[in-house]
Amino acid sequence: MINNTVTDTFYDQLSAAFQSQELLALDAHTAQLKKNAFEDFEKKGFPTVKNEDWKYTNIHKLVHKDYALESGAALAEINVENYKIPNLDCFLVVFVNGEFQKSLSQLEGLSGLELTQIAEAENSPIFKEHFNKVIGKDASSLVDLNTALYRQGIFIHAPKNAELAKPIHILHVNTGNKNSFSQNRNLFVFEQHSNVEIIETFVGEKESSASLFNNSVSEIVVKEGANIQHYYIQHATKGSNYVSHTEIYQEKNSLYNNFNFNFPGADFVRRDINVRLDDENVESHLYGINLTSEGQFVDNHTIVDHMKPHSESYEWYKNITQDESTVVFNGKIFVREDAQKTNAFQQNNNLMIGDKTAIYTKPQLEIFADDVKCSHGCTMGQFDQEALFYLRSRGISEEKGRTLLIHAFAFDVTSKVENEQIRAYAENLLEEGLQI
Repeated sequence: MINNTVTDTFYDQLSAAFQSQELLALDAHTAQLKKNAFEDFEKKGFPTVKNEDWKYTNIHKLVHKDYALESGAALAEINVENYKIPNLDCFLVVFVNGEFQKSLSQLEGLSGLELTQIAEAENSPIFKEHFNKVIGKDASSLVDLNTALYRQGIFIHAPKNAELAKPIHILHVNTGNKNSFSQNRNLFVFEQHSNVEIIETFVGEKESSASLFNNSVSEIVVKEGANIQHYYIQHATKGSNYVSHTEIYQEKNSLYNNFNFNFPGADFVRRDINVRLDDENVESHLYGINLTSEGQFVDNHTIVDHMKPHSESYEWYKNITQDESTVVFNGKIFVREDAQKTNAFQQNNNLMIGDKTAIYTKPQLEIFADDVKCSHGCTMGQFDQEALFYLRSRGISEEKGRTLLIHAFAFDVTSKVENEQIRAYAENLLEEGLQI
């Protein structure tokens, strides 16, 4: 049965939601998939600190609540113009409390790929070929829960040689004054030599005393020669809580870049980002900036799995903690026995501002091949007082000096963002979030 740290009421809600699904209306494969997933969730229960990958991430308070499974958001009160990235020309896909909102989305002129709601894609041959096929066995029970109960999400299929004229911006808005639980499931399939840029931003309409909990899963298939830029930018409001699992599968000569930026806002963020490099000459880059404040908690777990020869990965995460906030970084690199000539780099740098912050970091390498070039490292520190003194001696105020030092600390990551509008947007959020 489900872990007894979860209230009977919430479990009853989840169980009733599963039982109420019209499984008989689904094809036999999908119905069995959902049934097996919920049974696995029941056996495992929610993750606890006894699970190694969740030892610093206690979700007891988050799941020990009653939730509404329908958001009932007041759409008329939401102005998406407030949440657009300045000067960025893009297609806009809007979710409010996890539910797709066609009336708020802006998709006029979108051509060259298929973008549809997940429920409308389930009969697509491409969808059936890839759905739930790349999720690793090491995924948490929350992935099982998502598989069993997802209702919302999008399916993107970019055909061979597709190249969009502008990026796709997926806007996730949290709002409301009652506890609500939502789940999204996304499947993105990028065919050979396609070139697509996807930005996902997570915002809050207003601070709320309610708990808005979103559990999402994304599967991303990057086929031969495809080039994908993918951004996560979180600057929601208090009361927002996010758990997400992203699984990326790459084929020969493909490139996948992930930028994972978290700023002051959401109370709780847990992101699992797993990349499987399952062919030769595959390249992956994972970049992260986490600036936290107050009692915020942000946990990033990454896996980069080199499965074949001649692949390259580059991972660099920067954490800046303020007030009484906490950041967790756990990065694993696997180099399989067949993955000779692998080049893998991982770095985690941490800057603590304040005496009550906490950072838990665990960079890991597991190498089973003998002809590789791999390295990882971690640093922990506070402001460089000598550098600050130098700036002040040149007539720069202490506040401006600290801001300049933060920008310099983050530069190794922000400079990798080639899109000028997104880079400026992230740098502005970085400066706004500093409590100095």
